[in-house]
Amino acid sequence: MRATAAYVGMLRLGRMCAGSPGVLGARAALSRSWQGARLPAVRFLSSREVDHMAPLPAGGLSYVQGCTKNHLISKTVGRCLEATAQRVPEREALVVLHENVRLTFAQLKEEVDKAASGLLSIGLCKGDRLGMWGPNSYAWVLIQLATAQAGIILVSVNPAYQPTELEYVLKKVGCKALVFPKQFKTQQYYNILKQICPEVENAQPGALKSQRLPDLTTVISVDAPLPGTLLLDEVVAAGSTKQHLEQLQHIQQFLSCHDPINIQFTSGTTGSPKGATLSHYNIVNNSSILGERLKLHKKTPEQLRMILPSPLYHCLGSVGGTMMCLMYGATLILASPVFNGKKALEAISKERGSFLYGTPTMFVDILNQPDFSSYDISTMRGGVIAGSPAPPELIRAIINKINMKDLVVAYGTTENSPVTFSNFPEDTVEQKAESVGRIMPHTEARIMNMEAGMLAELNTPGELCIRGYCVMLGYWGEPQKTEEAVDQDKWYRTGDIATMNEQGFCKIVGRSKDMIIRGGENIYPAELEDFFHTHPKVQEVQVVGVKDDRMGEEICACIRLKDGEETTVEEIKAFCKGKISHFKIPRYIVFVTNYPLTVSGKVCKVKETGEGSLGSGVPWGPTFVCFSNGCGEAGSRLTKSPNPGLPGAFPVLALKA
Repeated sequence: MRATAAYVGMLRLGRMCAGSPGVLGARAALSRSWQGARLPAVRFLSSREVDHMAPLPAGGLSYVQGCTKNHLISKTVGRCLEATAQRVPEREALVVLHENVRLTFAQLKEEVDKAASGLLSIGLCKGDRLGMWGPNSYAWVLIQLATAQAGIILVSVNPAYQPTELEYVLKKVGCKALVFPKQFKTQQYYNILKQICPEVENAQPGALKSQRLPDLTTVISVDAPLPGTLLLDEVVAAGSTKQHLEQLQHIQQFLSCHDPINIQFTSGTTGSPKGATLSHYNIVNNSSILGERLKLHKKTPEQLRMILPSPLYHCLGSVGGTMMCLMYGATLILASPVFNGKKALEAISKERGSFLYGTPTMFVDILNQPDFSSYDISTMRGGVIAGSPAPPELIRAIINKINMKDLVVAYGTTENSPVTFSNFPEDTVEQKAESVGRIMPHTEARIMNMEAGMLAELNTPGELCIRGYCVMLGYWGEPQKTEEAVDQDKWYRTGDIATMNEQGFCKIVGRSKDMIIRGGENIYPAELEDFFHTHPKVQEVQVVGVKDDRMGEEICACIRLKDGEETTVEEIKAFCKGKISHFKIPRYIVFVTNYPLTVSGKVCKVKETGEGSLGSGVPWGPTFVCFSNGCGEAGSRLTKSPNPGLPGAFPVLALKA
């Protein structure tokens, strides 16, 4: 049976991607496994079937290569913007509702050219690094595209960063310029900068000399005149002269699609943030391929209106949002500076939105708006859900209640530009809920048994590795860490534990760093989280490890119940019995009202293993675990709450409104 399935898969793979090295290798491995076996009958697939399917793994092993039917694009971001502005000049390109901004593609191209020229006029050069620090705004999109146009490398700075974090990333990549608004909510950007760069107050604009930030010479304020800074409007105006625009045109001749364009800082559960460096080639092709998977090339202009609540500092927002809209002539609609469920619904209704991006938590908040039914969402067609696993009932609710029939689940990492797996819009609800889809074109994936150093069999957990055009150039200034992440054969180790089935669907079952080892048993939090989502009273759940002197680690499930529901620790444990292995039943059950979120909308979850590691003055014991707002975000408070099943007081973080 396995040989038959693999053989048919090989024929299908060969038809879609004939001649590729991965296919030849798989074919050779397959032929060795079939020595002496009678080959089954063959049915060739129609072209329509091929268009709607992805390659299959072969030989019973967890390896697959995406099709290479269409060529990759060898253009810079600037050339892509120019092509779209020429093709659909009068179509709306950008709508920023909270700033009352509306621009066509022709207008956006003109503003980007002036901003790019302006950056050159104040002394920035090709290859310099410029940090963009702030929430979603017109300025964010403008700077993203202008830096690419001028050959300047954009550094995406987390808008929640505090002084120590900001200093680290600016020094790490040698930022020459920094752009930010004066303030957003309680985050006072200028005052935060002054804590690490007090010289800015008395500096001549564009001539800053800082002891702690020696590379930083230029600070640009988006919205207010501040001591030692240039106004963004002044920079754009400076680039409006014929001389500087001609300088920009001259530079275009020397830009390559393989030049670095963006540094995005990423960090796992340990270590300092690492600057994943992406090229034009990475970003242009990833956005193009994702749009193809969503079938944007078959949509009418009215169906190309994307609501983007995801942050632009995050790869999904800047690549899957800004860049994908640019590639397909779609309208990018920013509803609010940071995610707001009500504002997202208002944008869908007023702007006739057709596509929506977000994390599961964002979609839950949208669906839970008290006046949800009052909004007109009839124009919605599809979108992307990514960032963390989504339970089947949420997928169904998004499809049926938000009218997103073409919803896809996507998976990726910043180091992979980001998307490497995604569903097809035609996949079933179960396929979307139980996997992250199938391999993207021009991308290879394998799941490795790292202990044995070989490919894992199908349906067997192992570390997911990715190879292809999408893999980053490297971690900025970190050759050793780059070598640890990307091997000599250019395989990137994601650190995610995954399985792959016979149809090529990939399922993420956990992080190698998040894996709980209880008495020698390997337990993946994502697997247990999926299980708890089947409980009728459970809205969300996060599973974490708790240090234990005897077992090494114990399991703790932190559960948020649906509105109006009540349950007990005993009821939850009884629900587990007979359904999951006894060693997977959590020792500790904790009920919470919400979870701290990162700016990108993900739950900020860490494993607590020692005393005092979450801040001085907190009486942590060695067996406590909590959700930690460890990403520098303001606005969270620590409260102690007794929870049955845990020894002593259990700390719970709750976000302020």
